[in-house]
Amino acid sequence: MLFLLGSILLSGFLTIAFKICDRYGINKFQAIVCNYGVCALTGSLFTMSLPSFGEASLQPWFSWSLVMGVFFIASFNLIAFSVEKNGLAVAAVASKTSLIIPFIFSVILYNEQAPFITVAGIVLAIIAVILTLWPGRVANGLVKQGGKSTVVYIVLPLLVFLATGFLDTLIKYVEQHFITSGNNNQYLINTFSVAFVVGLLFLMVQVLGRNIRFQPRALLAGVVIGIPNYFSIWCLMKVLKEYPDFSSVVIPVNNMGIVLLSALVAWLIFREKLTVLNWAGIILALLAVLMIAVGNQTNIYGIF
Repeated sequence: MLFLLGSILLSGFLTIAFKICDRYGINKFQAIVCNYGVCALTGSLFTMSLPSFGEASLQPWFSWSLVMGVFFIASFNLIAFSVEKNGLAVAAVASKTSLIIPFIFSVILYNEQAPFITVAGIVLAIIAVILTLWPGRVANGLVKQGGKSTVVYIVLPLLVFLATGFLDTLIKYVEQHFITSGNNNQYLINTFSVAFVVGLLFLMVQVLGRNIRFQPRALLAGVVIGIPNYFSIWCLMKVLKEYPDFSSVVIPVNNMGIVLLSALVAWLIFREKLTVLNWAGIILALLAVLMIAVGNQTNIYGIF
């Protein structure tokens, strides 16, 4: 329970941090690249071991670590861009209702049960995404910029939906087949290191090509984001390992908490303006995630 709460709070903080970066004009890509370097360093200090690609390359999970590292930085940038263009609440719904993707894979790959209420929750989640992304808020002036087509602001959250859904599925697959209590931290450190190296290469190309200027304060933002980012993933993998048969419940409950936290912060602190349909979508998203979670009451009792 404690690890699940930690994952919710820390993951919710990450999307909030992107909103703060926008407020202070901090380059989010630079902060994200730095964040993954901090993640790798945090993991190394936490486990008192340095990442070794040579040693890691001999492990059966190494190729998956490379793939996940690339998806980490790609999806993180998509979420950050969506927070900027669509708002905190919409980005949270788009990223966290994507739980239907790993749930479907869990049913197919691991023969987990899919009772009627869970299937109904998945259908409701799809409706929730549609309502939350309904372009009426563009007309209200929240994300309309430079006369760009509103399609851009619908496609972007959908990309977030697909990317984060695939990433959650990948985390579950790797945790199920390759991760043990003995190599969990080594895998995370290696994955974060891959994300950092990939991001750093792109950043160097942009800086050397003078497409962007390096911001020293992005380093500070990377530290503020990186430490909780490491422990958010660590907490999620910890709870998945502690309850290996309950992934169809753990991920929905985790995502429901993050959506609720992000929506409240967006409304109370950042004063995001959404239409009635958008708010209805957020409420339906919470209901859908709850329905998926309670689809198997035995699993609920097993966790709480």
